[in-house]
Amino acid sequence: MTLQAKNIDHPDEQRSFEHGQVRLVKLPGATVGIAEFRPGWRWSVDVKPHVGAESCQVHHIAYVLSGRFHVRMDDGRELDLGPGDAHVVSPGHDAWVLGDEPCVTIDFIPAESDAPGID
Repeated sequence: MTLQAKNIDHPDEQRSFEHGQVRLVKLPGATVGIAEFRPGWRWSVDVKPHVGAESCQVHHIAYVLSGRFHVRMDDGRELDLGPGDAHVVSPGHDAWVLGDEPCVTIDFIPAESDAPGID
């Protein structure tokens, strides 16, 4: 049996890039992240150069706290997400902030996934 808590204000890992940051805590079975993406953030511009993949390869199960962003899958499907939207996004996508407000999300990443391109 597991009983464990970690505070996201004291992350196990923090990743910063020009238009945002991600704080991650690693728990048994999942990594939980809170991300703040500022206007101008785009995965293919801000993260791609650091991970060496053509698109984000992380499986996201997430929730938008504030702001809006757009996701485009490698196969061309697209989706706009905003406050209150719980969502699942499979590997193979790009994403970017819509509008002038930062987009803040909570991401639940299964333990078997790595989180090199959290968005």
